[in-house]
Amino acid sequence: MIGPLAAAEAARRILQEVRRQPALRMPLDDALDTVLAEDVVSPLDIPPWTNSAMDGYAARGADVRGASGDQPVRLKVVEHLPAGRFPTRAIGRGESARIFTGAPLPEGSDTVIRQEDTDEGAEVVTIVRDRDAGMNIRRAGEDIRKGQTVLHVGSELGPAQLGVLASLAVAHPLVFRQPRVAILGSGDEIVDVDQPEEILSGRKTASSNTHTLLAMVRRAGAEPVNLGIARDTPESLREHLTRGLDADLLVTTAGISVGEHDHLRAVLGELGAEQRFWKVRMRPGAPVAFGLLGGMPWVGLPGNPVSTMVTFELFVRPAIRKMAGHSLPFRRTVAARIAEPIRLKPRLQHFLRAAITDGPDGREARLTGPQGSGILTSMLLANALVIVPEGQFETPAGATVRALLLDDPAHTAEPGF
Repeated sequence: MIGPLAAAEAARRILQEVRRQPALRMPLDDALDTVLAEDVVSPLDIPPWTNSAMDGYAARGADVRGASGDQPVRLKVVEHLPAGRFPTRAIGRGESARIFTGAPLPEGSDTVIRQEDTDEGAEVVTIVRDRDAGMNIRRAGEDIRKGQTVLHVGSELGPAQLGVLASLAVAHPLVFRQPRVAILGSGDEIVDVDQPEEILSGRKTASSNTHTLLAMVRRAGAEPVNLGIARDTPESLREHLTRGLDADLLVTTAGISVGEHDHLRAVLGELGAEQRFWKVRMRPGAPVAFGLLGGMPWVGLPGNPVSTMVTFELFVRPAIRKMAGHSLPFRRTVAARIAEPIRLKPRLQHFLRAAITDGPDGREARLTGPQGSGILTSMLLANALVIVPEGQFETPAGATVRALLLDDPAHTAEPGF
Protein backbone atom coordinates (compact mmCIF):
# COMPACT_ATOMS: atom_id res chain seq x y z
CA MET A 1 0.00 0.00 0.00
CA ILE A 2 1.36 3.40 -0.97
CA GLY A 3 1.47 6.61 1.09
CA PRO A 4 -0.90 9.58 0.90
CA LEU A 5 -1.63 10.67 -2.67
CA ALA A 6 -2.45 14.02 -4.19
CA ALA A 7 -6.19 14.32 -4.89
CA ALA A 8 -5.84 14.30 -8.68
CA GLU A 9 -3.63 11.21 -8.61
CA ALA A 10 -6.08 9.42 -6.30
CA ALA A 11 -8.93 10.21 -8.69
CA ARG A 12 -6.96 8.92 -11.68
CA ARG A 13 -6.09 5.67 -9.88
CA ILE A 14 -9.74 5.03 -9.06
CA LEU A 15 -10.79 5.60 -12.66
CA GLN A 16 -8.09 3.20 -13.89
CA GLU A 17 -9.76 0.40 -11.93
CA VAL A 18 -13.47 1.00 -12.64
CA ARG A 19 -15.11 -0.39 -15.76
CA ARG A 20 -17.99 0.73 -17.92
CA GLN A 21 -21.19 -1.22 -17.37
CA PRO A 22 -22.57 -3.61 -20.02
CA ALA A 23 -25.03 -2.38 -22.61
CA LEU A 24 -28.70 -3.33 -22.66
CA ARG A 25 -31.86 -2.27 -24.42
CA MET A 26 -34.25 -0.28 -22.26
CA PRO A 27 -37.78 1.05 -22.82
CA LEU A 28 -37.52 4.61 -24.11
CA ASP A 29 -39.38 6.20 -21.22
CA ASP A 30 -37.10 4.47 -18.71
CA ALA A 31 -33.89 5.64 -20.42
CA LEU A 32 -33.77 9.20 -19.06
CA ASP A 33 -30.24 10.14 -17.89
CA THR A 34 -28.69 6.96 -19.28
CA VAL A 35 -25.87 7.01 -21.84
CA LEU A 36 -26.12 5.69 -25.40
CA ALA A 37 -24.06 2.60 -26.21
CA GLU A 38 -24.34 2.89 -30.01
CA ASP A 39 -24.61 5.54 -32.69
CA VAL A 40 -28.16 6.29 -33.81
CA VAL A 41 -28.51 6.70 -37.59
CA SER A 42 -31.77 8.09 -38.92
CA PRO A 43 -33.74 5.68 -41.15
CA LEU A 44 -35.83 8.51 -42.60
CA ASP A 45 -36.02 12.22 -43.30
CA ILE A 46 -37.51 14.41 -40.57
CA PRO A 47 -39.94 15.80 -41.53
CA PRO A 48 -40.58 12.98 -44.01
CA TRP A 49 -42.39 15.32 -46.43
CA THR A 50 -42.63 19.05 -46.98
CA ASN A 51 -45.50 20.33 -44.84
CA SER A 52 -47.30 23.43 -43.67
CA ALA A 53 -45.89 25.47 -40.79
CA MET A 54 -49.28 27.06 -39.99
CA ASP A 55 -53.01 27.06 -40.72
CA GLY A 56 -53.85 28.76 -43.99
CA TYR A 57 -53.89 28.16 -47.74
CA ALA A 58 -51.30 26.35 -49.85
CA ALA A 59 -50.69 28.22 -53.10
CA ARG A 60 -48.12 29.18 -55.71
CA GLY A 61 -46.03 32.18 -54.71
CA ALA A 62 -46.28 33.57 -58.24
CA ASP A 63 -50.08 33.74 -57.87
CA VAL A 64 -50.15 35.69 -54.58
CA ARG A 65 -47.36 38.23 -54.98
CA GLY A 66 -48.76 41.73 -55.10
CA ALA A 67 -51.93 40.87 -53.17
CA SER A 68 -53.17 43.70 -50.94
CA GLY A 69 -56.35 45.09 -49.48
CA ASP A 70 -56.77 47.33 -52.51
CA GLN A 71 -55.82 44.59 -54.97
CA PRO A 72 -56.83 41.25 -53.48
CA VAL A 73 -56.08 37.95 -55.17
CA ARG A 74 -58.79 35.31 -55.43
CA LEU A 75 -57.91 31.64 -55.76
CA LYS A 76 -60.05 28.56 -56.22
CA VAL A 77 -59.92 26.16 -53.25
CA VAL A 78 -59.53 22.65 -54.69
CA GLU A 79 -58.80 20.57 -51.60
CA HIS A 80 -59.09 20.51 -47.79
CA LEU A 81 -55.99 19.16 -46.02
CA PRO A 82 -56.07 18.69 -42.24
CA ALA A 83 -52.96 17.27 -40.53
CA GLY A 84 -52.59 13.58 -41.38
CA ARG A 85 -54.27 13.75 -44.78
CA PHE A 86 -52.16 13.56 -47.93
CA PRO A 87 -53.06 15.64 -51.01
CA THR A 88 -54.72 13.88 -53.93
CA ARG A 89 -53.77 16.36 -56.63
CA ALA A 90 -51.31 19.09 -57.51
CA ILE A 91 -51.97 22.83 -57.24
CA GLY A 92 -52.19 24.61 -60.58
CA ARG A 93 -52.25 28.25 -61.61
CA GLY A 94 -55.00 30.17 -59.82
CA GLU A 95 -55.64 27.34 -57.36
CA SER A 96 -55.10 26.76 -53.63
CA ALA A 97 -55.77 24.18 -50.93
CA ARG A 98 -57.09 24.83 -47.44
CA ILE A 99 -54.29 23.44 -45.26
CA PHE A 100 -53.53 23.06 -41.57
CA THR A 101 -50.30 22.88 -39.58
CA GLY A 102 -48.36 19.70 -40.27
CA ALA A 103 -50.31 18.65 -43.37
CA PRO A 104 -48.21 17.64 -46.41
CA LEU A 105 -47.86 20.41 -48.99
CA PRO A 106 -49.50 19.67 -52.37
CA GLU A 107 -47.23 19.36 -55.40
CA GLY A 108 -46.98 22.63 -57.29
CA SER A 109 -47.34 24.85 -54.20
CA ASP A 110 -44.46 26.65 -52.52
CA THR A 111 -46.34 28.94 -50.15
CA VAL A 112 -48.75 28.85 -47.24
CA ILE A 113 -50.73 32.06 -46.76
CA ARG A 114 -51.73 32.40 -43.11
CA GLN A 115 -55.49 32.41 -42.66
CA GLU A 116 -55.39 35.86 -40.99
CA ASP A 117 -54.50 37.35 -44.39
CA THR A 118 -57.57 35.83 -46.08
CA ASP A 119 -61.35 35.78 -45.82
CA GLU A 120 -61.10 32.03 -45.02
CA GLY A 121 -63.24 31.15 -47.98
CA ALA A 122 -64.29 27.55 -48.48
CA GLU A 123 -64.58 27.42 -52.30
CA VAL A 124 -62.83 30.62 -53.29
CA VAL A 125 -60.37 32.36 -50.97
CA THR A 126 -59.59 36.08 -51.07
CA ILE A 127 -55.99 36.94 -50.16
CA VAL A 128 -55.32 40.52 -49.00
CA ARG A 129 -51.56 40.37 -48.14
CA ASP A 130 -48.60 38.79 -49.91
CA ARG A 131 -46.10 38.77 -47.00
CA ASP A 132 -46.10 34.96 -46.95
CA ALA A 133 -45.18 34.38 -50.58
CA GLY A 134 -42.64 31.54 -50.62
CA MET A 135 -42.88 31.09 -46.85
CA ASN A 136 -44.43 29.04 -44.01
CA ILE A 137 -43.33 25.62 -45.23
CA ARG A 138 -41.19 22.97 -43.54
CA ARG A 139 -39.11 21.19 -46.14
CA ALA A 140 -38.57 17.43 -46.04
CA GLY A 141 -35.40 16.55 -44.15
CA GLU A 142 -34.75 20.09 -42.92
CA ASP A 143 -34.41 18.75 -39.35
CA ILE A 144 -32.81 15.33 -39.92
CA ARG A 145 -31.67 13.67 -43.16
CA LYS A 146 -31.96 9.96 -43.81
CA GLY A 147 -28.60 8.29 -43.06
CA GLN A 148 -27.50 11.11 -40.74
CA THR A 149 -25.88 10.11 -37.42
CA VAL A 150 -28.18 11.95 -35.04
CA LEU A 151 -26.78 10.80 -31.67
CA HIS A 152 -23.38 9.31 -30.92
CA VAL A 153 -22.12 6.72 -28.45
CA GLY A 154 -21.68 8.46 -25.11
CA SER A 155 -24.59 10.88 -25.54
CA GLU A 156 -26.55 11.39 -22.34
CA LEU A 157 -30.28 10.95 -22.88
CA GLY A 158 -32.20 13.97 -21.67
CA PRO A 159 -35.77 14.94 -22.63
CA ALA A 160 -34.74 16.35 -26.02
CA GLN A 161 -32.74 13.23 -26.90
CA LEU A 162 -35.66 10.98 -25.94
CA GLY A 163 -37.91 13.06 -28.19
CA VAL A 164 -35.53 12.66 -31.13
CA LEU A 165 -35.34 8.89 -30.56
CA ALA A 166 -39.13 8.72 -30.49
CA SER A 167 -39.30 10.58 -33.81
CA LEU A 168 -37.06 7.87 -35.27
CA ALA A 169 -39.26 5.08 -33.85
CA VAL A 170 -36.51 3.91 -31.46
CA ALA A 171 -38.60 2.23 -28.76
CA HIS A 172 -35.71 0.49 -26.97
CA PRO A 173 -32.41 2.38 -27.21
CA LEU A 174 -29.17 0.54 -26.46
CA VAL A 175 -27.69 2.19 -23.38
CA PHE A 176 -25.07 1.43 -20.77
CA ARG A 177 -26.58 -0.01 -17.62
CA GLN A 178 -26.55 2.39 -14.72
CA PRO A 179 -24.30 1.04 -11.94
CA ARG A 180 -25.71 -0.17 -8.64
CA VAL A 181 -23.89 1.59 -5.82
CA ALA A 182 -24.07 0.07 -2.34
CA ILE A 183 -23.83 2.59 0.54
CA LEU A 184 -22.83 1.62 4.06
CA GLY A 185 -22.66 3.83 7.11
CA SER A 186 -21.17 2.69 10.39
CA GLY A 187 -20.88 3.83 13.97
CA ASP A 188 -22.44 3.10 17.35
CA GLU A 189 -23.19 6.80 17.76
CA ILE A 190 -25.46 7.16 14.70
CA VAL A 191 -29.00 6.07 13.93
CA ASP A 192 -31.33 6.60 10.99
CA VAL A 193 -34.27 9.00 10.91
CA ASP A 194 -36.67 6.20 11.83
CA GLN A 195 -35.48 6.71 15.44
CA PRO A 196 -36.34 10.41 15.95
CA GLU A 197 -36.57 10.12 19.73
CA GLU A 198 -32.90 9.06 19.91
CA ILE A 199 -31.87 11.97 17.68
CA LEU A 200 -34.02 14.68 19.26
CA SER A 201 -33.00 13.70 22.78
CA GLY A 202 -29.33 14.09 21.87
CA ARG A 203 -28.50 10.49 22.74
CA LYS A 204 -27.61 9.63 19.14
CA THR A 205 -26.59 11.47 15.96
CA ALA A 206 -28.64 11.29 12.78
CA SER A 207 -26.99 9.50 9.88
CA SER A 208 -27.16 12.45 7.49
CA ASN A 209 -24.44 10.87 5.35
CA THR A 210 -26.72 8.01 4.36
CA HIS A 211 -29.36 10.27 2.87
CA THR A 212 -26.87 12.69 1.39
CA LEU A 213 -25.10 9.85 -0.40
CA LEU A 214 -28.33 8.23 -1.61
CA ALA A 215 -29.23 11.54 -3.25
CA MET A 216 -25.75 12.16 -4.65
CA VAL A 217 -25.61 8.67 -6.16
CA ARG A 218 -28.96 9.22 -7.89
CA ARG A 219 -27.85 12.63 -9.16
CA ALA A 220 -24.66 11.08 -10.51
CA GLY A 221 -26.68 8.64 -12.62
CA ALA A 222 -26.57 5.43 -10.60
CA GLU A 223 -28.95 3.26 -8.61
CA PRO A 224 -28.26 3.49 -4.85
CA VAL A 225 -28.52 0.45 -2.59
CA ASN A 226 -28.81 1.31 1.11
CA LEU A 227 -26.98 -1.28 3.22
CA GLY A 228 -28.03 0.44 6.43
CA ILE A 229 -25.90 1.37 9.43
CA ALA A 230 -23.44 -1.15 10.84
CA ARG A 231 -22.39 -1.16 14.48
CA ASP A 232 -18.73 -0.74 15.42
CA THR A 233 -18.13 -4.47 15.60
CA PRO A 234 -16.52 -6.80 13.07
CA GLU A 235 -19.61 -9.02 13.13
CA SER A 236 -22.03 -6.21 12.25
CA LEU A 237 -19.75 -4.81 9.56
CA ARG A 238 -19.30 -8.25 8.00
CA GLU A 239 -23.05 -8.86 7.96
CA HIS A 240 -23.83 -5.51 6.31
CA LEU A 241 -21.01 -5.70 3.79
CA THR A 242 -22.09 -9.16 2.67
CA ARG A 243 -25.43 -7.69 1.57
CA GLY A 244 -23.65 -5.47 -0.96
CA LEU A 245 -21.32 -7.95 -2.63
CA ASP A 246 -23.50 -8.08 -5.76
CA ALA A 247 -23.30 -4.31 -6.33
CA ASP A 248 -21.11 -2.65 -8.96
CA LEU A 249 -19.50 -0.19 -6.54
CA LEU A 250 -19.26 -0.06 -2.76
CA VAL A 251 -19.12 3.25 -0.88
CA THR A 252 -18.58 3.29 2.87
CA THR A 253 -18.38 6.18 5.31
CA ALA A 254 -16.31 6.31 8.50
CA GLY A 255 -14.49 3.40 10.10
CA ILE A 256 -11.26 3.62 8.09
CA SER A 257 -9.12 5.51 10.60
CA VAL A 258 -6.76 3.84 13.03
CA GLY A 259 -8.89 4.00 16.19
CA GLU A 260 -9.57 0.89 18.23
CA HIS A 261 -13.23 0.95 17.09
CA ASP A 262 -12.41 1.31 13.39
CA HIS A 263 -12.76 -2.26 12.14
CA LEU A 264 -13.77 -1.66 8.52
CA ARG A 265 -10.37 -2.13 6.92
CA ALA A 266 -9.74 -5.35 8.83
CA VAL A 267 -13.15 -6.79 7.91
CA LEU A 268 -12.70 -5.87 4.26
CA GLY A 269 -9.34 -7.61 4.37
CA GLU A 270 -10.97 -10.74 5.76
CA LEU A 271 -13.45 -10.64 2.87
CA GLY A 272 -10.56 -10.53 0.39
CA ALA A 273 -10.36 -6.81 -0.38
CA GLU A 274 -7.20 -5.56 -2.10
CA GLN A 275 -6.42 -2.07 -0.83
CA ARG A 276 -4.88 0.29 -3.39
CA PHE A 277 -4.38 3.41 -1.28
CA TRP A 278 -5.37 4.97 2.00
CA LYS A 279 -5.22 8.70 2.69
CA VAL A 280 -5.11 11.70 0.36
CA ARG A 281 -3.18 14.91 0.91
CA MET A 282 -6.24 17.13 1.14
CA ARG A 283 -8.62 18.84 3.53
CA PRO A 284 -11.41 18.17 4.18
CA GLY A 285 -11.35 14.43 3.67
CA ALA A 286 -7.82 13.10 4.07
CA PRO A 287 -8.87 9.57 5.19
CA VAL A 288 -10.04 8.29 1.80
CA ALA A 289 -9.38 4.68 0.91
CA PHE A 290 -9.75 2.71 -2.30
CA GLY A 291 -9.50 -0.94 -3.20
CA LEU A 292 -11.17 -3.91 -4.86
CA LEU A 293 -13.44 -6.40 -3.16
CA GLY A 294 -13.77 -9.45 -5.35
CA GLY A 295 -13.32 -7.24 -8.40
CA MET A 296 -15.88 -4.69 -7.16
CA PRO A 297 -14.39 -1.22 -6.60
CA TRP A 298 -14.65 0.09 -3.05
CA VAL A 299 -14.25 3.71 -1.99
CA GLY A 300 -14.03 4.45 1.72
CA LEU A 301 -15.03 8.01 2.56
CA PRO A 302 -14.48 9.86 5.84
CA GLY A 303 -17.38 10.17 8.28
CA ASN A 304 -17.62 13.94 8.75
CA PRO A 305 -20.57 15.19 6.66
CA VAL A 306 -18.71 17.84 4.65
CA SER A 307 -15.76 15.54 4.09
CA THR A 308 -18.16 12.91 2.79
CA MET A 309 -19.71 15.29 0.26
CA VAL A 310 -16.42 16.78 -0.93
CA THR A 311 -14.69 13.44 -1.40
CA PHE A 312 -17.75 12.01 -3.15
CA GLU A 313 -17.56 14.89 -5.65
CA LEU A 314 -13.86 14.34 -6.30
CA PHE A 315 -13.64 10.55 -6.34
CA VAL A 316 -16.98 8.71 -6.40
CA ARG A 317 -18.96 10.85 -8.82
CA PRO A 318 -16.33 10.59 -11.60
CA ALA A 319 -16.15 6.83 -11.04
CA ILE A 320 -19.93 6.52 -11.39
CA ARG A 321 -19.92 8.61 -14.56
CA LYS A 322 -17.25 6.41 -16.15
CA MET A 323 -19.14 3.27 -15.15
CA ALA A 324 -22.34 4.71 -16.65
CA GLY A 325 -20.64 5.30 -20.01
CA HIS A 326 -19.62 8.95 -19.88
CA SER A 327 -16.35 9.84 -21.59
CA LEU A 328 -15.98 13.07 -19.58
CA PRO A 329 -16.17 12.08 -15.90
CA PHE A 330 -14.88 15.17 -14.07
CA ARG A 331 -16.55 18.47 -13.31
CA ARG A 332 -14.65 21.37 -14.82
CA THR A 333 -12.79 24.03 -12.89
CA VAL A 334 -12.90 27.75 -13.66
CA ALA A 335 -10.96 30.82 -12.65
CA ALA A 336 -12.50 33.19 -10.10
CA ARG A 337 -11.42 36.17 -8.04
CA ILE A 338 -11.49 35.50 -4.31
CA ALA A 339 -13.30 38.27 -2.41
CA GLU A 340 -11.53 37.75 0.91
CA PRO A 341 -8.09 36.70 2.13
CA ILE A 342 -7.57 33.01 2.90
CA ARG A 343 -5.11 31.87 5.55
CA LEU A 344 -4.39 28.17 6.02
CA LYS A 345 -2.06 26.17 8.21
CA PRO A 346 -1.72 22.52 7.17
CA ARG A 347 0.46 21.80 4.15
CA LEU A 348 -2.42 20.16 2.27
CA GLN A 349 -4.51 20.88 -0.77
CA HIS A 350 -7.70 22.56 0.45
CA PHE A 351 -11.20 22.45 -1.06
CA LEU A 352 -13.17 25.32 0.46
CA ARG A 353 -16.92 25.70 0.14
CA ALA A 354 -17.75 28.87 -1.75
CA ALA A 355 -20.49 30.73 -3.56
CA ILE A 356 -19.48 31.98 -7.00
CA THR A 357 -21.33 34.86 -8.64
CA ASP A 358 -20.83 36.69 -11.92
CA GLY A 359 -19.70 40.27 -11.30
CA PRO A 360 -18.66 43.14 -13.58
CA ASP A 361 -15.06 41.93 -13.46
CA GLY A 362 -15.87 38.25 -13.96
CA ARG A 363 -16.52 35.44 -11.52
CA GLU A 364 -16.18 36.25 -7.82
CA ALA A 365 -15.91 33.64 -5.06
CA ARG A 366 -16.87 34.08 -1.41
CA LEU A 367 -16.50 31.39 1.22
CA THR A 368 -19.76 30.23 2.75
CA GLY A 369 -18.61 30.69 6.33
CA PRO A 370 -16.71 28.45 8.77
CA GLN A 371 -15.03 25.60 6.93
CA GLY A 372 -15.11 22.88 9.59
CA SER A 373 -15.66 19.40 8.17
CA GLY A 374 -18.69 18.87 10.41
CA ILE A 375 -20.50 22.07 9.36
CA LEU A 376 -22.88 20.61 6.79
CA THR A 377 -24.75 23.89 6.40
CA SER A 378 -21.65 25.29 4.71
CA MET A 379 -22.71 23.20 1.69
CA LEU A 380 -26.17 24.75 1.54
CA LEU A 381 -24.92 28.03 0.08
CA ALA A 382 -22.02 26.54 -1.88
CA ASN A 383 -22.06 26.15 -5.64
CA ALA A 384 -18.32 25.57 -5.92
CA LEU A 385 -15.21 24.31 -4.17
CA VAL A 386 -12.33 26.81 -4.17
CA ILE A 387 -9.07 24.91 -4.63
CA VAL A 388 -6.04 26.11 -2.71
CA PRO A 389 -2.83 24.33 -3.75
CA GLU A 390 -0.78 22.33 -1.32
CA GLY A 391 1.60 24.59 0.59
CA GLN A 392 -0.15 27.87 -0.31
CA PHE A 393 -0.71 29.28 3.17
CA GLU A 394 -1.72 32.84 2.20
CA THR A 395 -4.11 33.87 -0.57
CA PRO A 396 -4.81 37.61 -0.65
CA ALA A 397 -8.19 39.11 -1.47
CA GLY A 398 -8.49 39.73 -5.21
CA ALA A 399 -6.22 36.84 -6.15
CA THR A 400 -7.27 34.46 -8.90
CA VAL A 401 -8.13 30.96 -7.72
CA ARG A 402 -9.39 27.80 -9.36
CA ALA A 403 -12.85 26.59 -8.41
CA LEU A 404 -14.67 23.33 -9.07
CA LEU A 405 -18.24 24.16 -10.10
CA LEU A 406 -20.90 21.99 -8.45
CA ASP A 407 -23.86 23.06 -10.60
CA ASP A 408 -22.27 23.11 -14.05
CA PRO A 409 -23.21 20.64 -16.81
CA ALA A 410 -19.77 20.96 -18.48
CA HIS A 411 -17.33 18.11 -17.79
CA THR A 412 -13.75 17.23 -18.66
CA ALA A 413 -11.68 14.10 -19.28
CA GLU A 414 -9.04 14.91 -16.65
CA PRO A 415 -9.33 16.23 -13.09
CA GLY A 416 -8.92 20.01 -12.90
CA PHE A 417 -7.81 19.90 -9.31
